[in-house]
Amino acid sequence: MKYLRQFLILLTVSFLGEVMRKLLPLPIPASIYGILILFFLLKTKILPLSAVRDTACFLVEIMPVMFIPAAVGIMDSWGIIAPSWLEYLTMTVVSTVAVMGVSGLVTQIVLRHGRGAASRQGRKELCREREF
Repeated sequence: MKYLRQFLILLTVSFLGEVMRKLLPLPIPASIYGILILFFLLKTKILPLSAVRDTACFLVEIMPVMFIPAAVGIMDSWGIIAPSWLEYLTMTVVSTVAVMGVSGLVTQIVLRHGRGAASRQGRKELCREREF
């Protein structure tokens, strides 16, 4: 029952993100609005972390499974992609390297400014080993 309640909280925040996307005339995806709402609720402690922690950790653990439909979609579209597969592959490699590089630089900056130790400790405590 605990997981269902936590999942419903996350779904409600996602729904609020969808509502904001419809109401605000900005080209921002609903998922970004949802993340910002969740961040605000957690940061102001309106929503305690314990109210969503277990389900959030579970969803992060199964995240790779969520990429399967996208991979199947690419396989279904192979007839369209085939003539320019090299361009797709090149852009995938370039964008992956760019994201890895920027993420690494940002991580190094955060670690140098002394927030790294507290961040690592918090991350370890956030998703303790659990049996789902």
